[in-house]
Amino acid sequence: MNYSSLILWVVSALLLLSCEQEVSETEYLPSENYNYTKVDFDVLEKRQKIYVPIYSDIYVFSGSKRFPLTATLSIRNTSFTDTMYVGKVDYYDSEGNMTKAYLDEPIYMSPLTSVEFVVRSNENIGGAGANFIVDWGAKSRTKNPVIQAVMIGESNQQGISFVTNGIVIEEHNNGSGE
Repeated sequence: MNYSSLILWVVSALLLLSCEQEVSETEYLPSENYNYTKVDFDVLEKRQKIYVPIYSDIYVFSGSKRFPLTATLSIRNTSFTDTMYVGKVDYYDSEGNMTKAYLDEPIYMSPLTSVEFVVRSNENIGGAGANFIVDWGAKSRTKNPVIQAVMIGESNQQGISFVTNGIVIEEHNNGSGE
């Protein structure tokens, strides 16, 4: 390979590398384009408050070191026909202090849609005893949504991931006396 061919090859390689788009971390975050709505939760026929355990970090090495995790809360409308409403998605730390309200007003979820909320591993809030409290409701006695959290983390070629399920801690059904 002569000198001019080498220069041409290097320039071509540099041009190709400069054409690659830089991808920001936020391009892979879930959409925050929620469908906001005005709805009076007190008149909804079915309402629940769901507790979802979150582990923003876990202890390793006999409890001497923390392993940071990213947590994704997933809310999935399981109905083929009914819209559901999410009124609150609040994040609490291990001491029971609310650290973040993810919604300013209720959102609606069409049938079979999903929404996500993320606690990044570098946020350093929550701890091993953190949780989300989710208030949801529907105009009819629809199927319960699936509300889960997925925690994932990696460090030094060590990875961990697991899922927690939300549990109903409060329920109201208008017209049933409950």
